[in-house]
Amino acid sequence: MQNISDKPSGSSGPGREFLLLVAGAALAVAAAGAVLAFTDMSSPLRAPFTVVFMVVAPGAAVATWLRGLDPLGRTVASVAAALALNLLVAQAMLAMHLWSVRGGIAAVAGISALLFLLTLLRRRGGRTARRQAS
Repeated sequence: MQNISDKPSGSSGPGREFLLLVAGAALAVAAAGAVLAFTDMSSPLRAPFTVVFMVVAPGAAVATWLRGLDPLGRTVASVAAALALNLLVAQAMLAMHLWSVRGGIAAVAGISALLFLLTLLRRRGGRTARRQAS
């Protein structure tokens, strides 16, 4: 069983730099996918890049909440949460008869942005509370 701590996981070194490079590339591909989907450009890369966006955006947002897990567990949990979020958004939009590709991408992007903002507020509040206690 793994303990969850507030310390960020990972170490410094070439392996960490490689992971940051891969994360940056995934972010660039995801951003390109969102732009291609919103502008409705006809490109053979639109579908795969949009799928990357639909996994990376909510996955990265959830990963910020799971800082204490080891990298593999964090990745698995983030991808599972991203897929669950995509399914919930699609189900809700279909149930309300509001399904559209752009709407689904906008909803996932909005929820992901909200999760990022909540993480920033949580961290900021935690630091402020610790400073006041000192």
